Amino acid sequence: MHENNFIHRDIKPENLLISLDHKLKICDFGFARSMPNRQNALTDYVATRWYRAPELLLSSSNYGKSIDVWAIACIMGEITDGQPLFPGESDVDQLYVTQ
Repeated sequence: MHENNFIHRDIKPENLLISLDHKLKICDFGFARSMPNRQNALTDYVATRWYRAPELLLSSSNYGKSIDVWAIACIMGEITDGQPLFPGESDVDQLYVTQ
């Protein structure tokens, strides 16, 4: 996906499918976008809060593939103990729990 210049913008456990032969597939491309020229702004209201990168929480419209990488890292952290890594209750609280 990233190699083809697309970002998902809503990677979360519910959007990851694992087949019986252990193949991982990503689903729900409703928020996905092609990477625009740097002049075109993207909306900051994407991604489920617990997996939302700090730049999105700070209302940045200038972001890239790193927001998907952040979400994947949050999921990997959650896999270690079964609990969300950063379970914020609001956007402001989310900024505090990611510190």
